[in-house]
Amino acid sequence: MSITVIFAGLITGMLLGVFGSGGSIITVPALLYLLHIEPKSAIAMSLGIVSVTATITALQHWRKGNVNFKVTAIFGLFGVIGSFAGAKLGLITPVVIQLSAFALVMYAAAWRMLKPIAQHKSVGAACTECADGHCNNIDYRHIALHGVAVGLLSGVVGVGGGFLIVPALVLLSGLPMKQAVGTSLSIVALQSFSGFAGYAGAVEIDYSLMAIFTSIAITGSVVGSMLAHRLPADLLKRGFGFFLVLVASYILIEQFFLAR
Repeated sequence: MSITVIFAGLITGMLLGVFGSGGSIITVPALLYLLHIEPKSAIAMSLGIVSVTATITALQHWRKGNVNFKVTAIFGLFGVIGSFAGAKLGLITPVVIQLSAFALVMYAAAWRMLKPIAQHKSVGAACTECADGHCNNIDYRHIALHGVAVGLLSGVVGVGGGFLIVPALVLLSGLPMKQAVGTSLSIVALQSFSGFAGYAGAVEIDYSLMAIFTSIAITGSVVGSMLAHRLPADLLKRGFGFFLVLVASYILIEQFFLAR
């Protein structure tokens, strides 16, 4: 086992534990630039790694009652369909387009991290009867449509989509934040597994490296979770936001200037 693999896995896991989301946004660059994995293989392996880590974390949230199974079933079902289709589309998409789209997703995530938190007066058009953060009248058509859209993005560029799913669940379902996070993780696990299945057999995947990376990342996430309790939440969000901007900018520079 190389020191680089250990370092990459620990850093990925610690960042996951500290920030609680953005697994693939961290994992793909680590596989690409630290372990020098071919881009399409890195995207596929990232989906596999995130599917395992998200499943483990989702189970922890489930034990605490923070997973809404009905929303998971609807969003997850259509998300799985979108993710598998996105993976097949990703196989024929030029790498420069995939990585450029990935960088744009990172910018979007950074914008959300750096944007001041606004208080919403309503939870969106999908819900009309809400009380104490719970909705009795959810329009599951909106949930299904968002599931397909986020799933497609997940499959094409290799992101789990948690940073998109959480606000969607809060706004469309009126779920309390803790339940939205737990439900999001269960959906991310389903979508990532589906996306990985879409790539499996079509691109080269180093399963032993993926297993080692995943186990180290899980260990790192435990350390990161402990560290998160000791650091100010606003500082963590802003730090992660600037980190995403730097990595996204490097990806674009590398693709359009350094690769020439």
